[in-house]
Order: sequence, then structure tokens, then C-alpha cells
Amino acid sequence: MKSSIISRLLGFVAKKKLETSNPSSHVSKKQVVILKRNLRVELEHAIKESVFIIIGVFSAGFGLKGFLLPNRFIDGGATGISLLLEIVTEIPLSYFLILVNIPFIILGAKMLNIRFAVKSIVAIMLLAFVVHYIDYPTVTDDKLLIAVFGGFFLGLGIGMAMRGGSVIDGTEVLAIFLSRKLSLTIGDVLLLINLIIFSFGIYILSIETGLYAMLTYLAAARTVDFVVDGVEEYVGVTIISAHHEEIKIMLIDKLRRACTIYEGKGGYGKNGVSTKRDIIYTVTTRLELAKLETEIDKIDSEAFIIKGIVKDIKGGMIKKRPLK
Repeated sequence: MKSSIISRLLGFVAKKKLETSNPSSHVSKKQVVILKRNLRVELEHAIKESVFIIIGVFSAGFGLKGFLLPNRFIDGGATGISLLLEIVTEIPLSYFLILVNIPFIILGAKMLNIRFAVKSIVAIMLLAFVVHYIDYPTVTDDKLLIAVFGGFFLGLGIGMAMRGGSVIDGTEVLAIFLSRKLSLTIGDVLLLINLIIFSFGIYILSIETGLYAMLTYLAAARTVDFVVDGVEEYVGVTIISAHHEEIKIMLIDKLRRACTIYEGKGGYGKNGVSTKRDIIYTVTTRLELAKLETEIDKIDSEAFIIKGIVKDIKGGMIKKRPLK
């Protein structure tokens, strides 16, 4: 019933939108159907992204108020700067979370797009609201547990917000901007920024707190990697072999893997003659890579295999059909 109501509403919105944009021309049913489908996809993605952001905000709030804030611990990035300012001035953290991130969000609007900036502002304001008004229980006073699990929940929050197409820590945006201006990678820029923050933490608080802050940052950074890139690592495999047809059949029939075929030419042939051959590309998990290599060697032990890390994938057969 709800699906039918939403479908009708989307159809009505699509028709009105087309009539508004083209008042002088007739709106066909096909145009309405196409726009309605696009609106449905946008709505589904918007809902999914909103859920990611909300989960991320509450997780980050738990990491801050359940672990770091009650024990005067800090983290890296804009959150670390906000925590330091809260400790020094005793002004509530929620204000600094917004103020510190505003310049980064403005920079993100110029570098990326307005939609990203709006979603990030909403996410940061929601985080500030959660930190200010929701009373999370203080979980532990063990310093090691605070550093590790505070970093974990904060990293989970940052990663989920990134999955939702926003940020709750704007230093990532600054790192992208500076990496384009300087001969440094994004990782190098983030490391430099956080070294400065940790140095101030050591100066204002103590060496011990600064060292625990580094541990918190490492836990958060690793958790962000898991959330954004996925726990399961994928490997893209390019196979060049004279027995390409047999390898293709093996991939599809035996390993139940999809593959893409490129038409190519050998660049190094006998007497300078290049031979045509199909180039096979497939994606597998790291755990299944050994099985793939074994099956290729059975067919052609001289096959040329190129492997590269794939951050994430969508669609295809990789998650649908297990190995036999």
C-alpha cells in the first residue's frame, strides 16, 4: 500500500516537474516513467545515506561522551582540535565541533559541491546536538580501553558519515586541498596535521595523554578504513594467456565468477609478429585468490597475471555465487 502511494506521488512529482521545465511542449508517458524511475533511485539513495549519517553521528557521540570527553582524552583532526579547545576554555564541545568544521565545509563546497557541504553541515550540527543534549554513560576509566574503544566508535561514526556522502571531521577536506597544492599525498598531509595537534596535546596536557591520543587516532583511522573500504578486500585480476578460452570457461563454469574480455595483441612475439589474444579481467576476494591461481596454473602455468587491490565493488556475481 505504502509503495503504491509513494509510486503515485513520484509519478505526480515527475509529471509536474516536466510540465514546469517544458511548459510549451507535450509531456509523454515515457518521459514521466524515466523521470519517475530517476526520482525513485534518488529517494532510495537519500534514505540510505541519511541512515548512514544518523548511525555515524550517534556512534561518534558515544565515542566522544562515553570514552574521550569524561577522561580528558583527545583525537586527531577537527574533533581533536575541538576537544583541545574544550579542555582549555571549558566551553561545551558542541560549539567547537561546529565552529572548527565551518572553514573546512566552506572549502569542501568550493572543491566538491554544495550538496556535500549541506549534508556535512547537517551531520555536524546533529553531532553537536547529540553531544550537547544526550547523556551517554561513562563506560570505563581504563586509559587503554578509552583510547582503543573511543577511537573505534569515533572512527565508526566518521566512516558511516562518509558512507552517507558527508563528513563530521573536516580535516579530510583540508588534506585533499593541500595535497593538490603541495607535492604530498593525502595521507602525508593528514599525518602532518595530526602531529601538530598531538604536539599541542602533549604541551597542554601531558606526554602520556598525547601518546594515548595517537593510539586513539590509529584506532579511529583503522576503523574508518574498514567501514569505508569494507572488511573484505577484493583483488582485480588481469590474465593474459594463449589459453584464454579455457581460462574463461574455468572462471565461469568452475569458479562461478563473472569476467570481462578485452580484445588485445601481444606486444612481444616471435620474429616481431604480434598475435591477437583475449585479455581476461575478473574480481575475486583475497581469500579466494589462491584457488584462482591454482586453477589458472592447471591450464597455463606461463600465464601472465596482474593483481591489484580493489577498494569496493557493486553488482556482478562476486557476492552472489560462492566457489564450488
